[in-house]
Amino acid sequence: MSERKKAFSILGLPVHVMTDYPSWLLDRLQQSKGTHVVTLNAEMTMQAERHNPLAKVIQNADLVIPDGAGVVLYLQWLMWQNVQRIPGIELAESLLRELGKRNSNAKVFFYGGAPGVAEKASEFWTSQIPNLNIVGTHCGFHSKEEEEQLQQTLAQLQPQLIFVGLGVPRQELWIAQNRHLCPNGVWIGVGGSLDIWSGLKTRAPAWLGDNNLEWLYRLYQEPWRWRRMLALPEFAIKAFVYRFFRSLVSS
Repeated sequence: MSERKKAFSILGLPVHVMTDYPSWLLDRLQQSKGTHVVTLNAEMTMQAERHNPLAKVIQNADLVIPDGAGVVLYLQWLMWQNVQRIPGIELAESLLRELGKRNSNAKVFFYGGAPGVAEKASEFWTSQIPNLNIVGTHCGFHSKEEEEQLQQTLAQLQPQLIFVGLGVPRQELWIAQNRHLCPNGVWIGVGGSLDIWSGLKTRAPAWLGDNNLEWLYRLYQEPWRWRRMLALPEFAIKAFVYRFFRSLVSS
């Protein structure tokens, strides 16, 4: 029987806490229960405050996991939850490895990245797990006509696990608009994971991630992100204020 998820609110957005996200999702996949997974971090939370369509997509998602350090620390310090950070890339990798272990024939699809990136990511995983059933890939830069072809391909192939790496908020909005094409599939926005799997970029050293400093490595790789990183202190301040006033109201 699937573990039940606990829902908490962070600045009006849901986040779900459980001990084993991959098993819950694999059960959904096996039962053909369509699922939209959002990997929530502080930056996305701040974007959602300013972008109502993104906020609605997150609120309607079937599973919102604590991806970023800010979200995890909020749950630990202000909600007193024993929760660990689950980066979206690690969740995706766990699902792929588990499909390989189970010798599952579930169809997998990679969408996103620059031309050739999704294809290289597919080749990487096929080399790691030869029995993985990756049925197609598509880059994230294309014309309207090519997107229509992509939609037709998804509707025809009916993959059960679809990784979408278009960046926030584009990937979340795209999944919400297109998940009807594969209503029984598990859809996950994976950000730059395809870039990493393809070898185009590298992940932060483990010690940075363990100390909630992975954002610093991303800033080192992409200095132009500095403006977006201002969302981190903004999130911290608003999260404490939000929790404080929630406590006053409930007391």
